[in-house]
Amino acid sequence: MTHITVGWNDIAIVYFRRRDGVATIAAMDTSNFLSRARRTAAAFIALAAWALSQGASAAPRCAPLPGALVDAAQLRALLPCVRVVDIRQGDDVADAPWAAGHIPGAVAAPYALWRGPADDPGRLLDRADFQALVRSLGLTRDTPVVLVSAGDSPSDFGAPARVYWTLKWLGLRQLAILNGGMQAWSAAHGPLTGASTVATTSDFVATPQAALDATRTQIAQWLAHEPGAAQLLDARPRAFYLGQVKAPAAWQPGTLPGAQDFAFSHWFPDGSGTLPPLSELQRIAHALPPRAAGQRLVSFCNTGHWAAINWFVLSEVLHQPDVALYPESMVGWSRAHEPMAHVPSRAAQLWGQLQQGWKSL
Repeated sequence: MTHITVGWNDIAIVYFRRRDGVATIAAMDTSNFLSRARRTAAAFIALAAWALSQGASAAPRCAPLPGALVDAAQLRALLPCVRVVDIRQGDDVADAPWAAGHIPGAVAAPYALWRGPADDPGRLLDRADFQALVRSLGLTRDTPVVLVSAGDSPSDFGAPARVYWTLKWLGLRQLAILNGGMQAWSAAHGPLTGASTVATTSDFVATPQAALDATRTQIAQWLAHEPGAAQLLDARPRAFYLGQVKAPAAWQPGTLPGAQDFAFSHWFPDGSGTLPPLSELQRIAHALPPRAAGQRLVSFCNTGHWAAINWFVLSEVLHQPDVALYPESMVGWSRAHEPMAHVPSRAAQLWGQLQQGWKSL
């Protein structure tokens, strides 16, 4: 039998061997061996450190979204880390404003893609259709998304607000709107490109958040059996609330029974498409109808466009609790022949239609 013992010191490896009863000693000088090993280890450590430093510089350090609203300077700093979704609308994708120049890295998803049919624009698409749209944009549940619209009017803000609500309802967690849209971006001399961005399709699975959505059935149930369960807030200009005018797709003018009004335009005191600072929004909110403790607030309008602005400011910027959106709003409600308030007489409706027709000539 052979027994082997290995001993290490600074200069040699010594072998003690016994074979067939004869002991032999062998030694190997290790000074060169150890020197090469040390040099190899040092080189490996240096290479690893270099690779880590390269990786750190290649992957930008990304701060989280600062809130539901970002300005042009904030978006510019976030650009390596976020997916910009440009929802500006044209006759078709080919001639949309996006094609003429957009924020670098942005993908196009015109507002019409997020809306229902012409006779009921506020109606939600099938979940599978929304899911396919979100996947085509390369979005996941945790992708930081910044929505960009034209930003040229208070009403335009309804487009990113409605898409924001839709994405949050579908289950996305990191969302923001560029305050002032492309108008603010251009004013800040933000870079533009005409290059297309092709998103890698994601495997997103929609998980609708029921607390954000008030349905017609729920509202009818509250009105019939729990009249104090929700505050119904009409976001339309007052003429709509009073039944003096109606949306073309609505069956008749009027509002929801018991509703109070707070027009979306209140949030834009200067008439621009940019929301004012938080302190100003808090001041404006003091004019809202009082809400009872624990009472849910449901924002509605004609088709869930202007109502999305009230929802966004109250829920996402001012962080008020229990704020929901009725997506179909008055078009869906009236076409279902649900009870309504502030409905003028038939003669008054005909007279109003004649006046509207005359003004359009």
